[in-house]
Amino acid sequence: MNIGRLGLKGYGGARGWSGTIKSTTFPRERKEKMAEGPVTFLLNKLSNFLEYEICHFRNIQEEIIYVRDELARVKAFLKIADSLEESDEQVKVWVEQIRDLTFNIEDILDEFMLLSIQDHGHVLQAMLCKLRNMKARYRVIHELKQVNSRIKSICEGHKRFRPKLRRVGQHSRADDSDNHWYDHRSDALLLDKSDLVGIEESKRILMEHLVDGLLEREVISVVGMGGLGKTTLVKQVYDDPAVKKHFHIRVWLTFSTSCKLVELLKDMLQQIACQIRKPAPQRVDTSNKEWLKMMIKGFLLNKRYLIVLDDVWNVIEWEAIKYAFPNDGCGSRVMLTTRNADVASASQADFGGKIHESKPLNDEESWKLFCRKTFSETNLCPPSLEETCKSILKKCEGLPLPIVAISGVLASKDTQRVDEWDLVRRSLRAEIDGNDRLKKINKVLALSFNELPYYLKCCFLHLSVFPEGYGIERMRLIRLWVAEGFVEAKEGRTLEEAADYYLKEILNRSLLQVTEWTADRRVKVCRIHHLLQQIAIKKSKEQSFAARVDEQNSSWPDKVRRLSVHTKFQSSQQNMSLSQLRSLYMSGAEKSSLKAALLHVGKLLTVLDLQAVPNLGKFPMQVLEMYSLRYLSLRYTEVKTVPSSIGKLQNLETLDLKYTYVTVLPREIMELRRLRQLLVYRYETISYLHSKYGFRTPADIGSLQSLQKLCYWEADDERSCIIMRDIGKMLHLRRLCILKLKKEDGTTLCSSISRLTNLVALSVTSLDEDEEVLDLQNLSSPPPLLQRIYLKGRLLEMPHWIPTHENIVTLHLRLCCLKDDPLISLQNLPNLVHLELEKVYDWKVLHFKAKGFKKLQKLGLDNYVGLRGIEVEGGAMPSLVQLIIQRCKVLRNVPVGIEYLTTLKLLEFFDVHDELVMKLEHDDQSQDYQRVAHIPELRYGSWTDGGWDVKSVDRTGDEAGSSHGTNGRNRGELPPCWK
Repeated sequence: MNIGRLGLKGYGGARGWSGTIKSTTFPRERKEKMAEGPVTFLLNKLSNFLEYEICHFRNIQEEIIYVRDELARVKAFLKIADSLEESDEQVKVWVEQIRDLTFNIEDILDEFMLLSIQDHGHVLQAMLCKLRNMKARYRVIHELKQVNSRIKSICEGHKRFRPKLRRVGQHSRADDSDNHWYDHRSDALLLDKSDLVGIEESKRILMEHLVDGLLEREVISVVGMGGLGKTTLVKQVYDDPAVKKHFHIRVWLTFSTSCKLVELLKDMLQQIACQIRKPAPQRVDTSNKEWLKMMIKGFLLNKRYLIVLDDVWNVIEWEAIKYAFPNDGCGSRVMLTTRNADVASASQADFGGKIHESKPLNDEESWKLFCRKTFSETNLCPPSLEETCKSILKKCEGLPLPIVAISGVLASKDTQRVDEWDLVRRSLRAEIDGNDRLKKINKVLALSFNELPYYLKCCFLHLSVFPEGYGIERMRLIRLWVAEGFVEAKEGRTLEEAADYYLKEILNRSLLQVTEWTADRRVKVCRIHHLLQQIAIKKSKEQSFAARVDEQNSSWPDKVRRLSVHTKFQSSQQNMSLSQLRSLYMSGAEKSSLKAALLHVGKLLTVLDLQAVPNLGKFPMQVLEMYSLRYLSLRYTEVKTVPSSIGKLQNLETLDLKYTYVTVLPREIMELRRLRQLLVYRYETISYLHSKYGFRTPADIGSLQSLQKLCYWEADDERSCIIMRDIGKMLHLRRLCILKLKKEDGTTLCSSISRLTNLVALSVTSLDEDEEVLDLQNLSSPPPLLQRIYLKGRLLEMPHWIPTHENIVTLHLRLCCLKDDPLISLQNLPNLVHLELEKVYDWKVLHFKAKGFKKLQKLGLDNYVGLRGIEVEGGAMPSLVQLIIQRCKVLRNVPVGIEYLTTLKLLEFFDVHDELVMKLEHDDQSQDYQRVAHIPELRYGSWTDGGWDVKSVDRTGDEAGSSHGTNGRNRGELPPCWK
């Protein structure tokens, strides 16, 4: 359940607060610092180099070992230097020198290994390459020896402040032994109700959980990103008279710096003792944590207590304190605020209770708070400033903290000087960095970044390369993180699975928000809050991690590693060095900018993302000389062909040609033995027709044994049977998508699929969707991990293995024309969440039986020209959330029994009988209208003039909207059944 949104008039420390609220701290596990990340990565690379490559060049073994040993010693000091980097300019310069040095060494090693790769091949070719590369080899060896001199110089230079680092290090180690807690931010200010916006519903829900809940002890967690006002909301609840009256004991603990766990427990014991009017014990050793927890538990026993744990960062903190809270059936509660969803889940698992997700303010609430704080005399924005103010407010994205902080700065400006207000709008990023009154925004939001381990910091900083406000596909992120080298191999996990775990960690820490889910609750698209992305951009620039070219920043440093271009290159930029560049992102940049960039990119580039570069009709030939390339995306471009020289890119792992016009891949594609992701397909929609186009290849794709995703191969050529057998060799395949399957190849395909034990998703379309039979009966043992199945084409009967495969989560069946009702066999699938059925059976009346489809959440029914009625028994589909019915021209009534679907949130009708639409539109008294009265949102419409004319009724406000409203589907967009 989501709590409501709140606004706050002030936000900051607990200055002025009184009562039982005190600031305390908690121990946190030590995180590897960002300064260590490049060094750690390089040390691993050096170790691998010494193990596998050095045998070819014994004469540089001594230099490599020296570099490795010196960097290992430096790494020990980087743990300490990281904490001084912000406050000590000398240390900051030293850390920058180390970072720059590690990049240089990495370049040397990669160039050396690239030369070694070029030496392999046919005998004559290898000899020619060795002769040609000999000079380059000696240059690389010379550069490596020069690096040793630089290391000596840097290490000599840092001896001047080494005593300072040692003192800090000793202090840190003492803190570690005493279980110090990390510092983060001060408490929220004590606010009056008149200072808040949008808090009423949130407070009501929390009050209800506190006062009216069970007698068992429970925990109530308020979760959300920094700046949402979680603490302010909980403080309003904590101070409510009804709460004060209900609980015998109330304690507030805030997790901040400078105190140990023992001090936290002492503080809690003292607060409790004061309220129950008993002296806290003095004679026993109060440095014993277990004894303190035992005393606290004794004092709380048989009393109804409320303990607030404000800003808990990780599960370790919760684990360390939870045993002090007894469960004695008095209705006691623990409330906690956190940015980490894992903390909320862990506490709920231990104590039971509720998790509330704190949400940003909506547009109306944001504007109300902004005007109240900016124009305090009238609470009204002058018309001349309204457009500028709304543009500034949009950057805050509903976060109360920045709204209040920015309002405070604007409140002092002359409302007649429109130019001053517009300057803030245009330079908000610089304004936040330079204005002391706004720095607290960065301070609060940056805390979540500072708490990350170094491997997640890389992933977070990487978010700086995307355009602002951009929806980022989950799988794109995962592939990029793997290609960038951010992901560490874990036993029992693929790199992609490890990257997915990283993404979940970042989401759980509220540093990303999910904007789109799949029907089976997998993350599909996410985005980063504007202000969090500004932090990523700023820190990326400071740490030489990445640079971006956009409207606000038109230059980059000389030694940039990652470059993201979102605008056209200026002529002065075209001569800037890109020799050390490893990743280039050209999201939507001009074709001329791409040409200018590719002229200066070196051969060590590993990531080239050209997604949506306009007017790019030809494969960029410069790419074929980038032998280190691991990731290449031409998605959403107009590229039509792939050259045979693609085989030179031996390190390529991802080739993304989705939504291009490529239909044939050359034979040389089979030479890409490291290829993990091959995406070559597009969709086209004309009126009702929705078509997919894949690719053909003369290659024996069975050679691509590292492949995990193959989408979409067109299987209608003369070699299809051979390739079908080859698929069985791709043991790492997780997603397989095939178009134009011939009936005679079905048995061979089934034989291959049975060997793909890692397969998770399978999509198969027959050669002629209306006539060709899809023969998949001979799959004797379906892959155990198979969860998502998409079949399109005639089936003589339901494949016997589908109704018995308990792991199926998503099932799409289209144009199957079955002879028997499939609902009978499918209704008992225990984990089925998403079901789409298009013209699978000639129903006159479609009947859903009681206890069927227990976990189904989304159901789509499409293209049933003879369907006259739908019946739902009580107890059927008890979890259904969304029901879509379309192209059922004779359907005149809503499903009988739809009132039993109490969890239904959205009901959609498209191209059904006009009589049904009329009943839904205005007739509040009709029986059909009353049956759907419990459903929050209705959508209905028809295809007219080349687009969907959609209307939407929001039952929460009972307001109808057109296809252009926020609740309606955009005109021309496909209904969900067809996506």
